[in-house]
Order: sequence, then structure tokens, then C-alpha cells
Amino acid sequence: MSQLRFVVLGAHGQLGQRLARRLGELDLPVEVFAFSSGDIDVRQRGAVHEVIRSLRPDWVVNAAAFTAVDRCEREPERAFLVNALAVRWMVEAAEAVGGRVCNFSTDYVFNGESAQPYREWDPVDPLGVYGRSKLGGEQELRVGRDLNIRTAWLMSSSGGNIASTVVRLAKEGSTLRFVGDQIGSPTIADDLSEASIQLMLSSCSGCFHVVNGGSASWFEVVRWILTLLGRDPGQVVEVTAASVADRYPAPRPRHSVLATSAYSAALGRTTDDWHDAIERVVRDLERL
Repeated sequence: MSQLRFVVLGAHGQLGQRLARRLGELDLPVEVFAFSSGDIDVRQRGAVHEVIRSLRPDWVVNAAAFTAVDRCEREPERAFLVNALAVRWMVEAAEAVGGRVCNFSTDYVFNGESAQPYREWDPVDPLGVYGRSKLGGEQELRVGRDLNIRTAWLMSSSGGNIASTVVRLAKEGSTLRFVGDQIGSPTIADDLSEASIQLMLSSCSGCFHVVNGGSASWFEVVRWILTLLGRDPGQVVEVTAASVADRYPAPRPRHSVLATSAYSAALGRTTDDWHDAIERVVRDLERL
């Protein structure tokens, strides 16, 4: 294999960090250039073009995003600039140097009304600004050339996420309240990173769903984390989405489980069940 060159944007986020590190660990001839939002403002077309045109990567890996769902409702212009237009800049620049784009999207492109897991070809119908802006980014990608990876409910042993928050609060003995009537696909950043890299190395294009196996509510996820910590799972109280809507005003899909059959068909592999994947994260957090 000839040397592959990757540019990772958003490299200080929980996904971007892992993508950059894992790419650098590959036993393959690769070059990895990782940039945080402090290095490159993806809202600036000139900055995006400059780095991509100068480095001429085979893959532009877009881990940069505005993911604060409730803030997206208040700041729609920023949401569309970061999550949609920035992808246009990346595609333009990649086209100029013969490169490809790997973009990350979300379960929020669906309305959550399906009782079945969503497949890549199911109709999209985002409920809020965040989902609409991420769908905008998807629509900038080139058919047959770029790679779009939808994921959901991302967690890791670093950064701000549900797993690290619950581990911290559990140690403080706090009563926890989490929603039990929204169902999704818990996903671990390490597993998403590895799967995404394998899709790129296999020269895949098009849309893939990559999440850990199974489905759960946040209430069920938190009960499992407490169990792994050896604490009383009764420490978490189940609440409804409607009861916390004043604190979390952005509409969220009620049932946005993602099917991963396209990923399995392409690579002949599956992802770990979410219980096992979260156990790895909790063990890492306990060592910190």
C-alpha cells in the first residue's frame, strides 16, 4: 500500500482525539495531520482550503461539529455554518487535490417515530436545528466519492459526556435523574473511531450507520454504569422527556436506534454490544 495522508479536523474532541491517535498507530505507511478548532476555524472557507490544498490529503476526516443541541436552537446560523457549510468547504478543497471526505453525522436526522431501527436509506426528517444542520452537511458530500458515518449517543473516558458525568456524580452520592422514554444507540468513541478507519482503509463511500449493538434509554445506560461501579442502581430516578423539556428545549427523537447492517455487510464485522463497550469506558474512568 502506498502512503496515505489524513487531515483530521476537530482533533481535540472525544472522537477527533481517538481518530488521530489510532490513525497514527496503524501498522501502515500513513501521515496524520491533526488540527483542533483553535488551529483551524472550519467556519472560514479560506482557512479550510489553505490547509487541505497545502497538505493534499487522501482523506479529510471531519470530526469538527457544533453538537450542543439546545444551543443550536438559539444559534442556528452558527449551527449551519459549522455543521453544513464547513463540509462544503472541505469537499471543495478535497475535490481540488483529488482527496475524499469522511464526515460524521447523527441519529437526529430522523424524527424518531419509527418503531424499527433506522437504516441508511430510510427517509430523513430532522426535528430541530441540530439535525437539520447535520443533514445539510450530509447533502454537501459527493455521491460515490465521500463517506458519511451516522452515529449516536457518543461516550468515552475523556471529555464531557454521560459516562464521565455519571461516574463523577456517583462518587458524590448525588441522586441522578435521567430520561427513560427516549431510546437510542449508545456508542463508544473508541469503537466508532476504529470502525470509521476501517471503512476509509477499505475505500468505502456512501452512508453507514456505526453504533454499538443494542438499544437503551439514558435511564438504562446510567443504571448499567452504576451497576459496574458497584453502586445502587436505584440511585438513578427515571423521568420523562416532557418533564425536563423546560431545561432541554431542543426537540429530540423519541426512538432513534440505528441499524448497522450496511457496515456489517461492507466489512464482515459487527460492533460490541453497548453493555460491554460501556464497561470498558467505566474501567478506564476508574483508573483516572
